[in-house]
Amino acid sequence: MMDLRGAVVLGGAHGALALARSLGPSGVPVFHVTDDSRLPGSSRHVKRQIGWPGPHDEGAIPFLLKAAEDQGWQGDLLVPAGDAEVELVSRHIDRLAGSYTVCLPPWDALRWLCDKPLLYQRAAELGIATPRTYEPPGDAPLEGFDLEFPVILKPNMGGGDTAFSKAKVIRVDDRTALDEAYKHAAAEIGADNVVVQELIPGGGEHQFSYAALWENGKPVAEFTARRTRQYPVDFGYTSTFVEIVEEPGVVEAARTILASISHHGLVEVEFKRDQRDDSLRLLDVNPRPWSWFGLCSAAGVDLGTMLWRLANDRPNAPAAATPGTAWMYLARDAVAATSLMARRDIGLGGYLRSFGRVRAWATFARSDPRPGLIDLPLTGWRVLTRRILKAGHQT
Repeated sequence: MMDLRGAVVLGGAHGALALARSLGPSGVPVFHVTDDSRLPGSSRHVKRQIGWPGPHDEGAIPFLLKAAEDQGWQGDLLVPAGDAEVELVSRHIDRLAGSYTVCLPPWDALRWLCDKPLLYQRAAELGIATPRTYEPPGDAPLEGFDLEFPVILKPNMGGGDTAFSKAKVIRVDDRTALDEAYKHAAAEIGADNVVVQELIPGGGEHQFSYAALWENGKPVAEFTARRTRQYPVDFGYTSTFVEIVEEPGVVEAARTILASISHHGLVEVEFKRDQRDDSLRLLDVNPRPWSWFGLCSAAGVDLGTMLWRLANDRPNAPAAATPGTAWMYLARDAVAATSLMARRDIGLGGYLRSFGRVRAWATFARSDPRPGLIDLPLTGWRVLTRRILKAGHQT
């Protein structure tokens, strides 16, 4: 097989940036296609960034097929780096396979990992614990619906373009708040697509991830990490400080759920340890580069390079992650740590000592400084245009 020429990364932000930093130093031309974050395109390892209508546009697939011809991407590795992009590529993998190389299962298999009700159904069949998930009565009122607070609301799949989907998860602590949040969420994405779930107690120190590259139903490389700090601190939708730890139970459960669909490609599987019974409960599966993907190469398991070798039919040497190696998103971690210190869950000394374990940053890199310099202005602009300006327009 002739080596692939380049890699086309579709969507994403910090995970896409980390993938570019993994592939670029090896001489792989990386191209970023986005309708959202411009952060990856600021990297010296991204040869070109191209805008497009986005994964929800009806012309998304024709755009990608035409781009393969116009940009000279025929046969290149196509890596979806966002949830909506994953669904798009997986659903249309047969059409895209004529123009790109794709390391991802078809949607009839992958949907069992991406659609949360299906994921929890499959987990139950395999004997894997999950948080208690309630089944609201469709469009009927929630009055009298039996549940225990606090609970969280989240969309059945990531990658939506509504306000609720972009929020990812909403915590509610009483019946009034639930009724209001559920009404708005159901109006945006449909009642059948709203997941109401118990909030497992504890913060990120109880949340673990399995990170891996799989080939046709078997792991090529794998390791586990702890989401030691996150934001918000109790049910974080984003990691802020992640470190390598050994958790055999996480590996066993993740292997079981991934083998059930014969997974192929990159994947992160999230769990939380329930202190009430010491069980590991499956939360989510991300078959794409995730936010702390940069920790992989820093810890000695460069999943980005391994993905490239897999796509080129080259063998990958065994690799083991170095325990204690950490990744940090500095700006957000400072906010998370401040919240934890206010609650006396962490001391200033402990927070400062955690910096000594950091070997990878969300945006900063000495060899690629520009993303770190523009991340804060970009984040501020996105908050302004997405939330403040939109809210003003609606009023």
